[in-house]
Amino acid sequence: MMPALMLLVGVAQAVARDFDVERVETRLGEGAFVMDANIRYDFSERALEALQNGVPLTVEVHIQVRPADAWIWQESLVDERLRYRIRYKPLSERYLVSQLPGERGRTYVTRDAALAALGEIRDLPLLAPDRLQPDTAYEVQLRVSLDIEELPLPLRPLAYLYPSWKQSSKWTKWPLTP
Repeated sequence: MMPALMLLVGVAQAVARDFDVERVETRLGEGAFVMDANIRYDFSERALEALQNGVPLTVEVHIQVRPADAWIWQESLVDERLRYRIRYKPLSERYLVSQLPGERGRTYVTRDAALAALGEIRDLPLLAPDRLQPDTAYEVQLRVSLDIEELPLPLRPLAYLYPSWKQSSKWTKWPLTP
């Protein structure tokens, strides 16, 4: 590979940070399947700088439950979008992580602790077991993305222009197991 091309690839890889769904577990709870998930948020330097300057960042977690062999046009049993926000409060020097809608949430002293908490989904009800066919394999599909539509209006044009703001995970598939 030519040195200039290698440099461009290296720069693109350094800039292209993304999110990663690291683990999904399902279990049968009291009358419904519930899900736990761990997501790693590796925000770009631009996003972290904005967060440090008081700009809230909103992420969207898109969850689907589908038969494992379903075609793309087939309807999902579950199609849910969860929205979470992380915000830095300069006066208290704390980070607030909350599920939207609403502003109530938990505060954290460090950014790393807040990002770790942002990436934990626990005991999320998915669906009742009677909605599943007995001889069909099902899977939970997850995708996470930074919602640039929730950025302050003056920042949105930059977010559309710079690839460092277009952050998301790939669709990940995990078996739905009790």
